[in-house]
Amino acid sequence: MRHREIFCLMVVGAGLVSLGITLFAMQSTAANKPSAWWAPGEGRIFPAKLDYRDGSGVTETLLTNGPLDTKGHPFFTAIGPNGRACVTCHQPADGMSLSVTTIQERWKETDGKDPLFAAFDGSNCPDLPQGPKKSHSLLLERGVFRIERPWPPRDLTGKTITPDFDIEVVRDPTGCNTGKDHGLKAPNPTVSVYRRPRPVSNLKYLTAIGFPYDPKSGMPLKHDPETGKPVSGNLMADSRVFTLAEQARDAMHGHLEIMGRLNQDQVKRIVDFESHLFTAQQRDNVGGALDDDGAFGGPAKLANSEPGQLGDQGQPVWSEFAAWANIPKDANLTPEQRAFRESVARGAKIFREKTFLISDSMGINWPIGFGNPVRNACALCHNMSQMGNDVAPGHVDLGTTTLPFADPAPDLPLFKITCKGKPHPFYGRVIYTHDPGYALTTGKCQDVGRITLQSMRGLAARPPYFSNGSAKTLRDVVDYYDRRYNIGYTDQEKQDLVNLMSVL
Repeated sequence: MRHREIFCLMVVGAGLVSLGITLFAMQSTAANKPSAWWAPGEGRIFPAKLDYRDGSGVTETLLTNGPLDTKGHPFFTAIGPNGRACVTCHQPADGMSLSVTTIQERWKETDGKDPLFAAFDGSNCPDLPQGPKKSHSLLLERGVFRIERPWPPRDLTGKTITPDFDIEVVRDPTGCNTGKDHGLKAPNPTVSVYRRPRPVSNLKYLTAIGFPYDPKSGMPLKHDPETGKPVSGNLMADSRVFTLAEQARDAMHGHLEIMGRLNQDQVKRIVDFESHLFTAQQRDNVGGALDDDGAFGGPAKLANSEPGQLGDQGQPVWSEFAAWANIPKDANLTPEQRAFRESVARGAKIFREKTFLISDSMGINWPIGFGNPVRNACALCHNMSQMGNDVAPGHVDLGTTTLPFADPAPDLPLFKITCKGKPHPFYGRVIYTHDPGYALTTGKCQDVGRITLQSMRGLAARPPYFSNGSAKTLRDVVDYYDRRYNIGYTDQEKQDLVNLMSVL
């Protein structure tokens, strides 16, 4: 049983169950003991408000049209043959994503038998013997699942795209890019990359369209093939699908291994559930409640606000913490609480105002037209109020998966990309990468390493970070940016940024 304190607030008939009582409607668990792990088919009630302890405090998820009886609901039901449901990889205790801590606990509790570790993508490669722990090392240590992409790429209609680069495998520690059943030499050639699951919460911010075109590529927005409406392109790491409905179908085909297609009612129920979820940090262990003194306010603020580049009073991102910069002397706070809140306020200001030279980053320096380098701050890209993702659609290469900027990763595959036509604007004609990213969707050399920016809410509940799990902690995230762009943060500035991100 997991040792994580759970707080629930839910409506049962006309009565209220007070905050602090652990209550789940469960049909069959040992002695009806509550568990932070949501297994498929349990039939619990998903309450309107659900809080879990994390490493920094309490993360809260709101279901604005809840509570929901999950019995038979397609998000919570193992529809496919491997025993998984959507909830398997999108756990409420992990901000509707999945943390390495949870993954490791699940392995220990089930001796690796949980459907989470299904061979297809929960192991390093399906060809490996599935019993040994080492066959699941990437999921257990990085929190990444195997993503198998067709090669050459295909567009949304299934038509083959002729890529403008060649790809070859330099290193294949998992065996899934050079095997006879999986990889570039398989009968149906594929490329296997390894990525973190993205949270299925706060989605109205990720589907919002802030520009009538994609400024990171200078191209028109993609359109939903079902409705003909433009889409943001900010849902998936490589934009292989563009809508929540197609995302559900893609996950069912890949992660749940369903051979057919979901029916319209199943898709609608999944999308409706996801669209009403809002997740954020609600309380910090040191700083206290995050809705004090006009600060962010947790997920209720997300649910009641609308996406935009400026905050409610025309102020930039994270300006909600300005009240913590000038705390009255007579405020009823401990010295530790006051110091932490002041640190968060400084972190928000650093995030918005401390500038540095951003160089050699596709989607920023080219082709958007900012120049190379451009001097700006974190908020250049992380600018959406309430969320910290980008109001502009499109993908950015920060170098997290591509040499020479990527951290050493001998446990991940390494690919050699050779551009056939024009060389890459920053890497040249030959590129080495652990994950070609968006290029596996477009077939374009200039898109190698580009990944859709991550959501910044609920970070404390779902380490590790970056698409390949290369940053184990929030401090590792700050350290990477500091190295990548030679920012020169002081130790205090780094801690202020970490404290900011821990309360989002």
